[in-house]
Amino acid sequence: QLQLVESGGGLVQPGGSLRLSCSASGFRLDYYAIGWFRQAPGKEREGVSCISSRDGSSYYADSVKGRFTISRDNAKNTVYLQMNSLRPEDTAVYYCAGDYGVVFGCRVGEAAYDYWGRGTQVTVSS
Repeated sequence: QLQLVESGGGLVQPGGSLRLSCSASGFRLDYYAIGWFRQAPGKEREGVSCISSRDGSSYYADSVKGRFTISRDNAKNTVYLQMNSLRPEDTAVYYCAGDYGVVFGCRVGEAAYDYWGRGTQVTVSS
């Protein structure tokens, strides 16, 4: 069974950092663009960042640009989201998702993504 698993969430003070991981069970991530999405209470899920499968290109939402960094280690079958300078408004459940077959670039819309993890909670609060 193909499965994505997020980890690394938790409670952090404003200005702090967390690194989220997205790992795959049952398949290789090499051929998947990976996206990170988040959903805050009472809000719709939104795209945060994505990274291509092959050419290393990435995308960031304006709200996280300059603070978050997405990266991948195909040897470890894992994609990371380094989150720095966290703000209370970053509080949400964070999901990773896989988009198969996109070689260059990555797509922003969640409808493009085939496989989803169950999410990890990130809470930014003093």
